[in-house]
Amino acid sequence: MECAANIDNCQYLWQSIHVPVLELLPVRDLRDCCAPITREPVSAANAASLAASLKALADPARLRILSIVAASEDQETCVCNFTEPLELSQPTVSHHLKVLVDAGFLEREKRGTWAYYRIVPGSLDDVAGLIATV
Repeated sequence: MECAANIDNCQYLWQSIHVPVLELLPVRDLRDCCAPITREPVSAANAASLAASLKALADPARLRILSIVAASEDQETCVCNFTEPLELSQPTVSHHLKVLVDAGFLEREKRGTWAYYRIVPGSLDDVAGLIATV
């Protein structure tokens, strides 16, 4: 089978073809529309938005990506610095980065042939505030 030789590429292609794209609220806007879930019941729309944001974070590779960016000098990292520490192929890393950018956790800036990523200020604070028990 062709996919057995390069499972990362095959998985990436399958996901990009078969997984529906959901419209997400940017993470930084969640705090404006939603009270912490421990204070009042969450509406269906807000629960779906929060679940999508948490789903973007609920992957070990994505958590490591955020950690690598946060620990980097100037809190930004070139895309070329992810494949080796994550031990993932470039297409798989690109997929994880796209999920984090689409969810509003990372910003991407193209410089020449390379892309640099940084954490969106306050994006993780907003998610933490939504689930905090105050």
